[in-house]
Amino acid sequence: MNYVFISPHFPDNFKYFVTSLNDHGVKVLGIASEPYENLDEELIDSLTEYYRVDDMEDYNQLLRACGYFTFKYGKIDFIESHNEYWLEKEAQLRTDFNVQGLKTDDMPAIKKKSEMKKVFERAKIPVAKGEVVKDIRSVKRFVKKVGYPICAKPDIGVGAAGTYQISNDKELEKFFSLKPSIDYFVEEFIVGDIHTFDGLVDKDGNILFLSSFVYDGVMETVQEDLDNTYHNQVEIPDDLMEVGLRAVKEFGIKNRFFHLEFFRTEDDKLIALEINVRPPGGWSLDMFNYASDISVFDIYAKMILGQEQFKMPEIKYHCAFVGVKFGLEDQLKHSLDEVLNNYGHLIVRHGAMPDIFSAVMGNYSYIIRSYDFEELMEAAKYITCRIRN
Repeated sequence: MNYVFISPHFPDNFKYFVTSLNDHGVKVLGIASEPYENLDEELIDSLTEYYRVDDMEDYNQLLRACGYFTFKYGKIDFIESHNEYWLEKEAQLRTDFNVQGLKTDDMPAIKKKSEMKKVFERAKIPVAKGEVVKDIRSVKRFVKKVGYPICAKPDIGVGAAGTYQISNDKELEKFFSLKPSIDYFVEEFIVGDIHTFDGLVDKDGNILFLSSFVYDGVMETVQEDLDNTYHNQVEIPDDLMEVGLRAVKEFGIKNRFFHLEFFRTEDDKLIALEINVRPPGGWSLDMFNYASDISVFDIYAKMILGQEQFKMPEIKYHCAFVGVKFGLEDQLKHSLDEVLNNYGHLIVRHGAMPDIFSAVMGNYSYIIRSYDFEELMEAAKYITCRIRN
């Protein structure tokens, strides 16, 4: 089996996709612009071959790389990156090389917020009222329908990047004075926590793995430069399970990870936010593993090979991500050594976060786990505690 992996070195934990696939006998063929000598040694040892391009944004270079792999190894079976940024290029390569999986025509429903909303509506899942807007007049017409505040975000975008909360006409005018020349999607502002529905589905639509996280204020974390804490749910609530499974089916997800986000409102209702047809970002894959004492990378490799599914992994631990920001006015009250001395028994991973993720994930991050949720939250509070000036 020939598996082309786009950008296998980033983020660093993606190398475990490669090592697991290699352990199961899959030929993994890497494409990236990173110099070969900079790659992790374990990644190098697990790649069948690495093709370095000068510019990953130049599609013709990716096309030539896949052409070379086809000439040398035969037909390509999979082309993946598991990264939101490369989804459209993956799809174009699959289309051009007739490789199974999402093609170019499938992209709008999973990349454009305006189109994915239509899929949620077909599945009879509540969504926030929203529409693509071209100018300030169209936004004002929308505001007359739903009132302020509203949320404005790129129609094609990831997470809270480029997202604005607009509460009055003055803020609306400021937004349009700064707005880049891309399509923006505006929707009514929903107050609530974000509950995710994450998992892996095989080629027949069978769910192989499920998990859920609770995020509190992702947009505020970026815009107000706050520390970031989120945690899993050991028991996925019944209502989230029901709408999540319905959405996975309606989007027709196969042979892929998925990451769905729903608002849970103050009156305990679920409203669909968006879908990402890839794993959740940052260290979330590692959290899956630590929460269940498994390797999702191994589960994925077995799925790719069509091996018989075993029992759905059990979520054993409450698990949380804690990311702290450097350079804030209020300094952290407790040093790394103090954190390790007091809560080292809960910490399963800690370290610096790449700069590209720091706006959301923090500059220094931890994964903590415990059988006791209260103990977990106590540790998270200790780690993020700051000296108030």
